[in-house]
Amino acid sequence: MSAQPQVDPSQETAESVADFLRRVRTGIEDGLDPVTAANRAADELPQRLARMVALLSHRMRGEYHEDEWGFDEEFAEAVYPLFEFLYEAWWRVDVEGVRNVPAHGRALLVSNHAGALFPFDASMILLSIMKQHPLPRWARFLVLDWAFVLPFISAFMRKVGGVPASKHNAARLLEEDELVMVFPEGAKGTGKQFSERYRLQRFGRGGFVEVALRTGSPIVPVAVVGSEEIYPKLADARPLARAVGAPFVPITPTFPALGPLGLIPLPSKWRIEFCEPIDLTEHGRDAADDPRLLFDVSEQVRETIQAKLYENLVKRRAAFAGPL
Repeated sequence: MSAQPQVDPSQETAESVADFLRRVRTGIEDGLDPVTAANRAADELPQRLARMVALLSHRMRGEYHEDEWGFDEEFAEAVYPLFEFLYEAWWRVDVEGVRNVPAHGRALLVSNHAGALFPFDASMILLSIMKQHPLPRWARFLVLDWAFVLPFISAFMRKVGGVPASKHNAARLLEEDELVMVFPEGAKGTGKQFSERYRLQRFGRGGFVEVALRTGSPIVPVAVVGSEEIYPKLADARPLARAVGAPFVPITPTFPALGPLGLIPLPSKWRIEFCEPIDLTEHGRDAADDPRLLFDVSEQVRETIQAKLYENLVKRRAAFAGPL
């Protein structure tokens, strides 16, 4: 009896989700409303989706290696095809300047932040480096503490590189020569109304600049266009936010009107640009105690990102243009 071919479970998982999203999109293009399209797609994939859930549950309980931060490279590689589908087919990401990310050693990637409670922008920045950089490397991203209160979300975030946001954690990661992503807008960025999209919020008191100075890390500003449209926020669902301990829960054109289906992000067109690194070594590490310098560099980074957002909005043209 011939041996049965081995199936890569991570590939099967990604294919299941990718097929589901493709069939939803096809149904909508055929004139179905989103609920009917999703129901039809789910009816065609019950066994594959069940296997996907079983695989993820087994993986979350199984033996694995993770570092002191909870990062599990094997798990990250297993879910990589799913995010690759979002990157290539759903959001059709265009990337510029990825070679501005250092191939070796520490660096602080500073980006605008928008779109949702889940850091899809961080995942797409990471995919840009993994797919487009001549020497791809994993990056870590700082996440607000509330996300680590929810059991499944907490475990998932840690396994794919998320770390609770604090200056101490950022500094430790940089001292280990990691790539670290920070989002100085925080919840103010992800929680702003759709009418305020691509208008950067305040960057606080320059905490990320202090960390960069103390660790001798270059700052790479990153501008992300596309994340503002995946969950167009019209209002806040404050009772639900209080119930789950989140800073906000957005009311969008599809959520909660469509229930769980409203959580499917819209297929906007994305552009990500990595700007020229800002080298702060001339100031020395003691300059981290100079509040004026912290403010000036913080504003320099903010203005750089804001200008690139406007440029890339023009280059992108329509928010939902381009083939899927």
